[in-house]
Amino acid sequence: MSFVKTKKMTIFDYVNYSLLAIISIACVFPFIYVFSVSFTDPEVYVPLQFYLFPEKWSLSAYKYILSTNSFVNALKSTVFVTGIGTVLSILLSFTFAYVLTKKHVPGRKWMLGGVIFTLVFNAGILPNYLLMKDMNLLNSHWSLILSGLTNAWSLIVIKGFLDSLPPELEDAARIDGCSDIGVFWRIVIPLSMPAIAAFVLFFAVSYWNTYFNALVYLSDAKKWTLQVLVKSLVIDSDASGAGSVGSDDRVLPQETIRMASIVLAMVPILIIYPFLQKHFAKGVMLGSVKG
Repeated sequence: MSFVKTKKMTIFDYVNYSLLAIISIACVFPFIYVFSVSFTDPEVYVPLQFYLFPEKWSLSAYKYILSTNSFVNALKSTVFVTGIGTVLSILLSFTFAYVLTKKHVPGRKWMLGGVIFTLVFNAGILPNYLLMKDMNLLNSHWSLILSGLTNAWSLIVIKGFLDSLPPELEDAARIDGCSDIGVFWRIVIPLSMPAIAAFVLFFAVSYWNTYFNALVYLSDAKKWTLQVLVKSLVIDSDASGAGSVGSDDRVLPQETIRMASIVLAMVPILIIYPFLQKHFAKGVMLGSVKG
């Protein structure tokens, strides 16, 4: 019969766990407040009062936001940018990183050096804006997609993962008659699914939270993304607390509309994340340790 020896808790452990618990609660409270205010009925809402749970539940703020054309347009824009951008980013990142793993490719060292150079030096806001202007992409959703297709950090991490794949599998596929493209799609991509899942989450969150580029490149309010719209509701709207008239002719407090818009902007990512979480940790660790 074996006995498992448990570690005795020290004073440092108790203090450490207590501090971590306090920090965790402090991080969770703002989310609880946002959810509570967004679901609070306008009739019982009191400004500047903390709500742990709504006194009276209501979906009035959500019904009002979902009925407005501005939110629907922003949602469509964000879904388009996130969907198309994530797919293109995955294709470009993995194909480019795969090329960087092949030592026989002409100019490989120069391409890898260029990637590392962009990791250290950034062109800045003005050159990127002028580039989008010269490409006639201003006030277009493609400016948000093409400006963030990939980055040096992603390419280096993906390259490290692809370097860890057994080269014998590619050699066997070539013996069976596969071309380089066939090896990539039939061997490399199926083996890279954990890493692909991890970077799908990275790129999707990045595109979904696109704010600064949308603020700079998009001048038409009808093409705004959710983050710009939320910023407009939270910061640019009337700070006096004046409300808006909902579909049921009730005056809705501005604060409930703001919090509801924040919740609607967060929910899609919160729904997707649990499905990718099991692949996320594995995908990040793959290729990080060799030998």
